[in-house]
Amino acid sequence: MKGECWMFQRFHEKLQEREGGFTLIELLVVVLIIAILAAIAIPVFLRQREKAYIADTQSTLRNAATAAESWSTLNEGSYVGFDASVDFTDVRAADTATLTVPTESATGYCIQVVDTRLAGHATWATGHFDSATGKPEGGAC
Repeated sequence: MKGECWMFQRFHEKLQEREGGFTLIELLVVVLIIAILAAIAIPVFLRQREKAYIADTQSTLRNAATAAESWSTLNEGSYVGFDASVDFTDVRAADTATLTVPTESATGYCIQVVDTRLAGHATWATGHFDSATGKPEGGAC
């Protein structure tokens, strides 16, 4: 019994003498785990950001289409003059989007948005809303 107490006492003294801290291997493992998690998370974040920009473009197109329909209601069903007199500053979501009406007639319109944040995206860098289809689509009018 006395020998066992001596061993525990000596082990306890060795633990108190040892300096605290992390070994180099432990630090490298933690850095490696963080690097792996970052490599997974960053591309996912970038894809979600691109989806948000596309949704913003689609929302801007729908808002402009609502403005066009309101214009038509106030002008006896005609869209003539819609592009010249409408102030799009309230319709645009941000300074990154340019909203234009390249074609308008008495019976229809095509609204186009060019978003600079989506310059690398082939489909939605330029989006349009055509009164004939009634939905936002990628590409020019």
